[in-house]
Amino acid sequence: MGEPHDVPSARELIESVREWIERDVAPAVSGRLQFHSRVAANVLAIVEREIEAGPAQAEAHARRLAALGAGSDAELAAAVRAGALDGRLAEVLDTLEPSIRDKVAVANPRYLES
Repeated sequence: MGEPHDVPSARELIESVREWIERDVAPAVSGRLQFHSRVAANVLAIVEREIEAGPAQAEAHARRLAALGAGSDAELAAAVRAGALDGRLAEVLDTLEPSIRDKVAVANPRYLES
């Protein structure tokens, strides 16, 4: 089955705008406008990574939550507050660490380098 939208895709459009800001806009301006251009390019890069990785990350996160007996982050937080996971701290941390890494990989993958 074909895609519902023609090319370029949303991801490709976002990438084009980000590259234009990085290549043409940010170097041509200074001060506050240059700062905001860099912020905009960074936001678009985050959106690109989220579009690319988001569905798989969401599925994996849901599986991790289910392993802890929760259907959502809110349910997990409520279980922690209620003491339902007392004595399982190591399991909770080990189970959720990959979700935290996924979030950082989207927000700023450079933080995972080293």
